[in-house]
Amino acid sequence: MTVTELVSYEDALTAYEPVMGLEVHVELGTATKMFCGCSTALGAEPNSQTCPTCLGLPGALPVMNAAGVESAIRIGLALNCEIAEWCRFARKNYFYPDMPKNFQTSQYDEPIAYNGYLDVEVDGETFRVEIERAHMEEDTGKSTHVGGATGRIHGATHSLLDYNRAGIPLIEIVTKPIVGAGDKAPEVARAYVAELRELIKALGVSEARMEMGQMRCDVNLSLRPIGEEKFGIRSETKNVNSLRSVERATRFEIMRHAAILGDGGKVIQETRHFHEEDGSTTSGRVKEEAEDYRYFPEPDLVPVAPTREWVEELRTTLPELPRVRRIRLREEWGISQHEMQSVLNAGAIGPIVATIEAGAPADQARKWWMGELARRSNEEGVELTALPITPEQVARVCALVAEGSLNDKLARQVIEGVLAGEGDPDTVVEKRGLKVVSDDAALGAAVDEAIAGNAAIADKIRGGKVQAAGALVGAVMKATRGQADAARVRELILQKLGVEA
Repeated sequence: MTVTELVSYEDALTAYEPVMGLEVHVELGTATKMFCGCSTALGAEPNSQTCPTCLGLPGALPVMNAAGVESAIRIGLALNCEIAEWCRFARKNYFYPDMPKNFQTSQYDEPIAYNGYLDVEVDGETFRVEIERAHMEEDTGKSTHVGGATGRIHGATHSLLDYNRAGIPLIEIVTKPIVGAGDKAPEVARAYVAELRELIKALGVSEARMEMGQMRCDVNLSLRPIGEEKFGIRSETKNVNSLRSVERATRFEIMRHAAILGDGGKVIQETRHFHEEDGSTTSGRVKEEAEDYRYFPEPDLVPVAPTREWVEELRTTLPELPRVRRIRLREEWGISQHEMQSVLNAGAIGPIVATIEAGAPADQARKWWMGELARRSNEEGVELTALPITPEQVARVCALVAEGSLNDKLARQVIEGVLAGEGDPDTVVEKRGLKVVSDDAALGAAVDEAIAGNAAIADKIRGGKVQAAGALVGAVMKATRGQADAARVRELILQKLGVEA
């Protein structure tokens, strides 16, 4: 089905109710893989971080990564889950060229964490997303398909396999069916993944960078006619790797399913690929059921039986959770819920907090991160935290403005210089000669010139129209390349014209 055959989103929602299920895979930030001692560091030569265990060679035995288990329990606790007193791994059998063992060590009917929830907000409304399970497993390797036009296996002349990623610890977090979101379903899906990402980052168990594959989402979606109880047949859009794409994939699948059902067709249970360029999805493969994977308990690993004492000890290590933190910060900063949502959407909470901790006033920290720096991150297509400027440097710019050494225009130039790699703010000020000119002697000549060149305006000011002084201030600012102290310039103009402020 092509994009042109879709029904409109509005028409789809008049006849059908969307039902979603979101499966999020999170790569844990452990130093070694889940079942062997191979490094998880990024950027190594292909197949250089492998061993007999993660390559599945005969006779090699796995050993469980204790840090991975601890991270899984902490994630479960943060998601309000119950933590299993006893659980074990299973073998999930299927043939994939990037899974060298031909099975994935995962958890099936006995997950480490289950029955939780995560509350998210969309347009001021709170939605509770119930968590079915959070279970431990290992990642696959990476396939690179060469010779085709799309980078996928179809049309490729050959494929290259890199097993460095095979065996990296994963936590898969699976929701229960999400119903009742209605026309807000795409926004709820995005908000859930965004909230989950913030929670994972707050726990410190993963950087959760979606663009690097450290966190990715499978979007399961089905439609049912409004008023019916039975769920429809679902599709599963795999490995969606940005918040925007989660929303777009959900919206597209709603329109695609509605078009098929509206024409009397039947939705196929399958996996689908998401395409960033136009927001569409295309068919992948027919989706297997659980029995097709022939799960059975992993015989080479002992069960996991976390003691209640250990679980409670880990509970005490949980940080202030993101939603609670946002409520506190919103009250401290004196901003609206809408403004805080904008800060969250921009990924600016962390940088703003760090800038305040470095000494900047809260309003000034928000101003620069949500203004000039947000604009630059959008232009360059990178996250705020990827910009080459630190919260400490932004705090220094705020301090220079507060002490009168810079005005806003000059401060933007200083930030521009820091981003360009010219040094810290003080170095950029020195190199570019950007300090505000506030010395009366230096400003006097520029003020005299502005008065002489704008006699009509000067007469208006003498006649009592003090507000006209803004035009002369502008002329002085232009003459001094924006480096004059505007407040002092205005005082000098009125003083020279014999007018009281």
